[in-house]
Amino acid sequence: MFSKIILASGSPRRKQLLEWADISFDVIVSDADETVPEGMKMEEVAVYIAKQKAHAVLPNAKGLPILAADTIVVCNGQLLGKPIDRDDAISMISFLSGKEHVVITGVVICWDGKMYSFFDETRVWFNELTKEEIIFYVDRYAPFDKAGGYAIQEWIGVVGIKKIEGDFYNVMGLPISRVYRALEQLAG
Repeated sequence: MFSKIILASGSPRRKQLLEWADISFDVIVSDADETVPEGMKMEEVAVYIAKQKAHAVLPNAKGLPILAADTIVVCNGQLLGKPIDRDDAISMISFLSGKEHVVITGVVICWDGKMYSFFDETRVWFNELTKEEIIFYVDRYAPFDKAGGYAIQEWIGVVGIKKIEGDFYNVMGLPISRVYRALEQLAG
């Protein structure tokens, strides 16, 4: 395993997952443009944005491996990013209520002049949520920095999610087991 990596993200959840996996890291928050080319396939979007983040921090990485990631939510063919405000968060969660959606996290690791990438998908089914439950969650937890407007590890995940199929940690923002194994393999 590498003695240290660079996490190209300010996400507290990604930091927490790396800490839980005992991966030593420094954070360099990326200021990458997250605009996606038109017509890109949904499963390519998260990896594309993660690549943009990795490229943005490359000049400051001091030769350390870079880990970048991006998470999106897709429901009924519609891509949901991060809500822009309270009304948008309420609208997103209302849209997800009672439905199945897919959480896709794209991961990029830059090391030794090469870029390695993969994505992970997790299917999530929400219970029907009342308007009051949705407003309570948004007002109490302010999920404005979360794809789809929610965090599975918060109140809404406990009471609002019926089931998941796939990696729980992927929904938090990083398929940490796959990341750990990839870093281990690259370190040789």
